[in-house]
Amino acid sequence: MKNDQARFIRMHENDNVAIVANDGGLGAGAVFADGLALVEAVPQGHKVALHDLAEGDAVVRYNVTIGYASCAVARGAWVSERVLRMPPARALSDLPVATRLAPPAAPLEGYTFQGYRNADGSVGTRNILAITTTVQCVSGVVDFAVRRIKEELLPRFPNVDDVIGIEHSYGCGVAIDAPGAEVPIRTLRNISKNPNFGDAVMVVSLGCEKLPPARLFPAGAIAIGAAVPSVVCLQDQQHVGFDAMIAAIVNTAEGHLRQLDARRRETCPASELVVGVQCGGSDAFSGVTANPAVGFVTDLLVRAGATVMFSEVTEVRDGIDQLTARAANADVAAAMVREMQWYDDYLLRGGVDRSANTTPGNKAGGLSNIVEKAMGSIVKSGTSPIVGVLAPGEKLTRKGLIYAATPASDFICGTLQLAAGMNLHVFTTGRGTPYGLAAVPVIKVATRDELARRWHDLMDVNAGRIASGSATIEDVGWEMFKLMLEVASGRKTWAEHHKLHNALVLFNPAPVT
Repeated sequence: MKNDQARFIRMHENDNVAIVANDGGLGAGAVFADGLALVEAVPQGHKVALHDLAEGDAVVRYNVTIGYASCAVARGAWVSERVLRMPPARALSDLPVATRLAPPAAPLEGYTFQGYRNADGSVGTRNILAITTTVQCVSGVVDFAVRRIKEELLPRFPNVDDVIGIEHSYGCGVAIDAPGAEVPIRTLRNISKNPNFGDAVMVVSLGCEKLPPARLFPAGAIAIGAAVPSVVCLQDQQHVGFDAMIAAIVNTAEGHLRQLDARRRETCPASELVVGVQCGGSDAFSGVTANPAVGFVTDLLVRAGATVMFSEVTEVRDGIDQLTARAANADVAAAMVREMQWYDDYLLRGGVDRSANTTPGNKAGGLSNIVEKAMGSIVKSGTSPIVGVLAPGEKLTRKGLIYAATPASDFICGTLQLAAGMNLHVFTTGRGTPYGLAAVPVIKVATRDELARRWHDLMDVNAGRIASGSATIEDVGWEMFKLMLEVASGRKTWAEHHKLHNALVLFNPAPVT
């Protein structure tokens, strides 16, 4: 297809808008193959009216009303945020339940990766020493110790991939017993037991914090047969001076490194993958290229017996009827509604609503509002039945397609998916973001050819080929699936190559004192 040919992408035959596909957008007078002529310039990814719209007419994309025309819009005109009024949120009542369950697909067998088996039955894709912190006060000390461990000890243990500190801004100065405080506490506890960290937990505490190790890891939270966490408390009287603190952490870490170094990768079925999918820096192509390809992979993984989590409450809230229709049963549907209602109430307490989600970058990329953004986000979940729901910070207990309720913030979502037990992360982006996590490999998927070319050493997969016609959703999906198995077996992603390690962010809905 010629690059200078005017092209638009219409998602459904009932849509009355389409997005401009050409790099750089199109100027006034550009004529499409069907004879539609632009009456004004329209940027790439932004919507053009396919026929005249009167004030109050529904604007339809993805066969969903994403808004209403706030004024008359001519055929061929730019349908921007300025001429679009957002519809009210879908009520959380009278929803369809289990009415759109895809027929069982044939199992996908014979696919494996090389992973690290843990005593609790989980499998890691990396072999990492993680040092948990109970309170923000010790972060500086732990950061110093981690640098020394990497410099002095890690080279002696070639089978260990990395050493990281699980640092955060929680643990004290908070209402530790308030409603909602259980969310950051269980998040930190479950992150510490992520499959990529092996079977043992190492903790550094201060000694006077509100979240001491005994509360973070009560006896009931330690699995039978699992090792009791190793704790270094900085206020212990035996630590005389800074060097003694560092030495205590380094010495304890050496024992953990020795255990981790004895581990070896072994052949594991693809069913042991626990994949978190997320999008950030989204644009109008997210729901056209990258997210549909991820949705295709999601269905492949479910067929292989693996676990896939999709998340981001505000970015699926406007499609709740689509989700409950795919719920495996009434209990799953009720759990999804409960999480949506909890988040609605949370936003209401903060004096905001779902419209606060869309960023200037989303809008520059053609997403006019959260409804349009949500329709493109949901497709990451594929078509499989949704078999379970997690509240923020909870740990997975079953396989299949899971809705893990999280805020839409990239870093909070990634943190909560880590807590759930994610061992591999897939992240799609249209505007571009250098997002990465130290605890799991992150596969980055570009929505557009231009981004993939410009950020050639940051994007692992170019889904923009779908829009340009050089690949299908299925082509990119299978490519991504095979890449996942390679990455799970040790192949480094670009984010790992550049050591792009964003900080973990604990979601704390409780008051700060």
